[in-house]
Amino acid sequence: MEQLKCIGCGAALQPEDETKPGFIPASGMNKEDAICKRCYRLKHYNEVMDLDVDSGDFMAMLNALYETDGLIVKVLDVFDFNGSIIPSFNRIVGDKKVLAVINKIDLLPKSVNRNRVVHRAKHMLSEAGIKAVDTVVISARKNEGIDMLVRKMSEMADGQDVYVVGTTNVGKSTLINKLIENTTGDKEVITTSKFPGTTLDLIDIPLGPDSFIFDTPGVVVKSQMAHYVHKDSLKFITPVKEIKSKGFQLNAGQTLFISNLARVDFTEGERNSFNVYASDKVNIHRTKLENADEFYEKHYNGLLAPPEIDRPYLSEDYSEFEFSADSDSDLSISGLAFVSIGAGAKIRVRVPKGVDVVLRPTIFKGGL
Repeated sequence: MEQLKCIGCGAALQPEDETKPGFIPASGMNKEDAICKRCYRLKHYNEVMDLDVDSGDFMAMLNALYETDGLIVKVLDVFDFNGSIIPSFNRIVGDKKVLAVINKIDLLPKSVNRNRVVHRAKHMLSEAGIKAVDTVVISARKNEGIDMLVRKMSEMADGQDVYVVGTTNVGKSTLINKLIENTTGDKEVITTSKFPGTTLDLIDIPLGPDSFIFDTPGVVVKSQMAHYVHKDSLKFITPVKEIKSKGFQLNAGQTLFISNLARVDFTEGERNSFNVYASDKVNIHRTKLENADEFYEKHYNGLLAPPEIDRPYLSEDYSEFEFSADSDSDLSISGLAFVSIGAGAKIRVRVPKGVDVVLRPTIFKGGL
């Protein structure tokens, strides 16, 4: 049987998984000129739905872009720099220019120096072998910096097409929706695939007389915490407003649990400040290190929830990291929190196996 494809974006139609390209309710499969739910929402409501593809599928889908001229706009989540990196990103970039976009700046406290944030993003990209020509700080949700972004894209693209890429949960679809609103006004938005025979699921937005902005599906990166909780529980760990820190004065031999998904043991050092930046719905508990195992087993889906999790990751299926904070530092737990720690602390961090954890120089002026 010939595989049916969406007439809007070219994705193979399927009624099984709403988070994947080409989803259509089973009742619409046999309709003439069938379009997927994502294209339907875009055509009738100017709304882009977020779609997920794993990194392997994404790379296969974007092979067609390698020989195509254009500008790559790489969207980063200011709350999760490391989880924003796409594996093998350079393979699709080739010699194309890259514009880095740091999204969700509204989540950080206003006291944070944005120049430090940009410097941190550039350093992280450089470590991944990605050289961005320029970096823009925005809040897609608050419509902050969008006009500047459009100007930068137009200047750097120089009449060529623009491809917006990013991992899941970086706010890419919110950004695309804002671009549609700002660049097309009330015009009907059409979805197209300019790569016949592929399932790129690209959405084009006019940028100039002969150039377009193309959206691509969000790439699933397994190091993000979001993949260890149910989709309807993301609201508990994903911040949506300015993050207020929760401060703790700890002595060596104490533990902080950040929800039921991360454990930070203060193993050695003088009394120190630990300031946790996370969603206001995330519970944080302090206990003695010697009692931490028992406490977790007893309370992982009780005092430490939400979210409720399928099993006690931090006792059954975890990764462990050890760090020494030689200077004021931020501990980043991908997609869950970052913790600012004063110089001189030795810590041990436990997270679900596969989640990314890094220690980086603080983004706060003058440290803690």
